[in-house]
Amino acid sequence: MPGTTQIYTFPDGTTLSEGLDKFVAKLSSESIKRHGKFTVALSGGSLPKQLSASLKHNTSVDFSKWIVYFADERCVPLDHEDSNYLLAKTQLFDFVNIPEENIHTINPSLVHDPEEAAEDYISQLAGTFATKDSVRFPVFDLILLGVGPDGHTCSLFPGHKLLQETVDWCASILDSPKPPPRRITFTFPVLNHAHHVVFVAAGEGKQDMLHRILDSPGDLPAQMVKPTTGTLSWFLDDAAAVKITSTTLKGLERL
Repeated sequence: MPGTTQIYTFPDGTTLSEGLDKFVAKLSSESIKRHGKFTVALSGGSLPKQLSASLKHNTSVDFSKWIVYFADERCVPLDHEDSNYLLAKTQLFDFVNIPEENIHTINPSLVHDPEEAAEDYISQLAGTFATKDSVRFPVFDLILLGVGPDGHTCSLFPGHKLLQETVDWCASILDSPKPPPRRITFTFPVLNHAHHVVFVAAGEGKQDMLHRILDSPGDLPAQMVKPTTGTLSWFLDDAAAVKITSTTLKGLERL
């Protein structure tokens, strides 16, 4: 339901990936039936591996109707080891039939100019989401996010001025506290206009931060993801979820 937070927990990474596969496949099918496509934004880190483990073998998913963006990207060439695109390519794209033109990457010729790269990415978004009636913000069917040990998500870091951005769809960051420093990132208006937002986290190293994010009020970037009319879900393994205490948020059911 819009305005609620649902937490799905799974015994281990394998079952987490299976649950995520089931959830994403369902949303993909519903979105394609509704408007002929499935618009999804991906993050980097461990998410592509967790997402693709089961999904890349799911023959029921019509990947030909997927339109993929990146919720943030490092300003590096597409074949660079720091590229979120390269990670998604090797984990998922190489195994499924998403049309190449439907995978929206950072413009490789603009990686040395993050501000121009962000403007170009806004133009790409407009090409997908704008209609004859201008849209204020893109509305993704699904945005998949990770969360860092400091509570950051995308390339939105605690205390950074980009947390206050309310107009631009995509912004550049030149001083990321996590290398590489030059990146582009979606802003909260885009994240919070999605139909569905899903955080994915696994492992003991996430315990303390997840406890802080989900059990206490605050202004960490991950806590500022609050879809205005969409749903917010967390997919966690038991190792990551063990310290979460909020009985009002903890959903123990398996998908």
